[in-house]
Amino acid sequence: MIVYHIVLPEDWAAFDTELYTAKSLETEGFIHCSFEDQLDAVIERYYKGVRELVVLEIDTDKLMSRMIKEPSTNDEIYPHIYGPINRDAIVRVTNK
Repeated sequence: MIVYHIVLPEDWAAFDTELYTAKSLETEGFIHCSFEDQLDAVIERYYKGVRELVVLEIDTDKLMSRMIKEPSTNDEIYPHIYGPINRDAIVRVTNK
């Protein structure tokens, strides 16, 4: 299964290890992700006006951490990753 994580370019540029972590892992205990059909709405809701974003495409079959589908905004089901994302699970990086 493929899920997506949105990150600011400066945060992605600072990633130089084998394990990626987002600030939400410390503050909420998981990394927020989206399914492909949720990406545009998430960008509109949380990143409106941001000129550049980086979208990580993550293969959940390669993840070392646990991914759980859970209700979030408007009780819609979103994928949450409970731990760092290992670099080899990131199969594509695109700028949006």
